[in-house]
Amino acid sequence: MFRKVLIANRGEIAVRIIRSLHEQGIGAVAVYSDADRHALHVRLADEAVHVGPALVADSYLRVDRILDAAKQTGAEAVHPGYGFLSENTEFAGACEAAGIRFIGPPSEAIASMGSKTEARARMEAAGVPVVPGGKAATTEEAKVTAAELGYPVMIKAALGGGGKGMRLVAKEADLAGAYERAQSEAAAAFGDGTVYLEKAIVRPRHVEIQILGDRDGNCVHLYERDCSIQRRHQKVVEETPCPAASAELVAKMGEVAVRAAKAVGYFSAGTVEFLLDQSGAFYFLEMNTRLQVEHPITEWITGIDLVREMVRIAAGESLGYDQSAITRRGSAIECRVYAEDPRTGFLPSPGTIDALRVPGGPFVRDDSSVYPGAEVSSFYDPLISKLTVWGPDRPAALARMRRALGEYVVTGIQTNLSFHERLFVHPEFIAGQYDTGFIDDHRAALIDAPDQSGDDGDALAVALAVAVASQQRAAAVPSDPGNGSGLSPWVTAHRTRGLR
Repeated sequence: MFRKVLIANRGEIAVRIIRSLHEQGIGAVAVYSDADRHALHVRLADEAVHVGPALVADSYLRVDRILDAAKQTGAEAVHPGYGFLSENTEFAGACEAAGIRFIGPPSEAIASMGSKTEARARMEAAGVPVVPGGKAATTEEAKVTAAELGYPVMIKAALGGGGKGMRLVAKEADLAGAYERAQSEAAAAFGDGTVYLEKAIVRPRHVEIQILGDRDGNCVHLYERDCSIQRRHQKVVEETPCPAASAELVAKMGEVAVRAAKAVGYFSAGTVEFLLDQSGAFYFLEMNTRLQVEHPITEWITGIDLVREMVRIAAGESLGYDQSAITRRGSAIECRVYAEDPRTGFLPSPGTIDALRVPGGPFVRDDSSVYPGAEVSSFYDPLISKLTVWGPDRPAALARMRRALGEYVVTGIQTNLSFHERLFVHPEFIAGQYDTGFIDDHRAALIDAPDQSGDDGDALAVALAVAVASQQRAAAVPSDPGNGSGLSPWVTAHRTRGLR
């Protein structure tokens, strides 16, 4: 086993990895930019190395500086977390060439699955169902491909993810403009403007399968996660089990995911993502060759520490178990708490956190890297924390999340906590009836101010449910005569969200 591991990342994922390393008795090395000198991951690590200015291109994406930091501190391995260099073939290969173990899949697997067009070809050859698609090297070729597929179509960047370089096109008249915007966005985000076309699956669910493989060729799946609640093609809420998938369907998807991983010689943790249509048919979307943001909910239902398993596999250990040993227990949900304002299209809202109260209690987990006085920088992703809960069944998990959200207080910056509170009292979400267009379809109820006239019954019902829950919480909090309002200062802070 390793004695020391460097984490080539920042924020909550760096903190989460450090904690797992310490539980295994492994030393943790942090890297940090100018903007992160006082970050929590720097404080928790055993050693920390400065790698450059705030801009990621000059710090966290500098392969040479990350490797120099590993050599300087004697780190035997590097964990990339997610984002940044986690799916960078050059970085994985450079680690291998330098004799530093990359805690992730082989560089060949990253390369083969990093290009969506190549990944589609590999999956088709392996018998994995894929969404019908085709090439779009030029606008004219895109028009031909779209005509063959039939509208609506989705333009997608060949490299990268996170919703960048993606455009839905409903008719030919809109294709040229969308094509140019997708190319431009892909080039800016990934350094490559190559795009391709897929047939748009109408009102799908986004369902992914977590897999784990070792260097001996053993591979298992750890069930599914439903990631359909998205804004701008980016996930904000995930849950497992998927409310729309039977045990038989999940088993089939799991078998296909394992087949996909074995087709590229995959080991370590990874995720095979699918689109699930309303008929129950599923199609390969992409493979994320790294740890996922939403991995905690899989850890809740399986009891398996995915970071620990990644470290074990990188050190050469075998899984030591097969598919029959993986069991699911209960239901788990994640809310991504962002420094952003839903009313402005979820635009980031950086700033300094004045006060912070994190929810706790049975089966509540908050993966975070912030603290009172911490700066949420405009240079990085505005994720504050990943709030996850577990329950013996979905209704219990929903109730626990509602309770946890009611305890969560952040002041000094805008957050999306009010959005989450509205979502978790929305009757259709509670019923599990949602798809990837849910936020857009229910904007009035989830984001906009409710129509007090009652014209929008959906929005008003949600607002009333939130208000009732808020009053119940406020009634249970002892008054504080010191603030002149008769309310706890925490309740006063809560009401600044505009929901109380």
